[in-house]
Amino acid sequence: MISLAVLDIAGTTVDEKNAVYDVLAAVVADHGTPTDDAALRRWMGADKREALAALTGDPDAVEELHSAFVDRLHETYATIRPAPLPGVPEALAALRAAGVRVALTTGFDRQVTDPLLAALRWRVGGELDAVVCASEVAGGRPTPHMIHRAMELTGVTDPAEVLVAGDTALDVRAGHAAGAGIVAAVLTGAQTRAELAAEKPTHVLDGVADIPALLGL
Repeated sequence: MISLAVLDIAGTTVDEKNAVYDVLAAVVADHGTPTDDAALRRWMGADKREALAALTGDPDAVEELHSAFVDRLHETYATIRPAPLPGVPEALAALRAAGVRVALTTGFDRQVTDPLLAALRWRVGGELDAVVCASEVAGGRPTPHMIHRAMELTGVTDPAEVLVAGDTALDVRAGHAAGAGIVAAVLTGAQTRAELAAEKPTHVLDGVADIPALLGL
């Protein structure tokens, strides 16, 4: 039985037109260390500070780079309005109506996450049961720390009762690291079916909208 669904934000529950990775690449390039698509794809789903340090090779500049990333992402989101992916609001409602708690996890910090969720009118105690940012735990994906924190916040102790879903290889790795009962890759983000299938998720879904049916709800 699944008691908790732990879902990624960008590319999994929210359509933001791949803005986060476009902005990340631009910030890295402006630093004088342009990256290629293959390197960028390896950091999809990661804590953004960790990604910036790795992609630039300049850990001393991470806070400055992250501030630039946040500022530029806010500017981009003012033009490209993030919206729920098709069927996601209905899926969240169906899960919670069936007693399945819903937590969102993200490589964003609160500077990005809180305004983004407010724009969607998603809130803890309403549409959600918990939200966890990578900056609030000991490490981002592929470690299981965000999933473990979501379990703590929602009172779920058995990882076999947890469903993890995300659109990146790192989401799948984190789900396996947590020992989640279901680790689902979704095809609504930037990574391909082949990239996701290589991580051996328990399921590959077209999107989060398919989760209620997967659980027989």
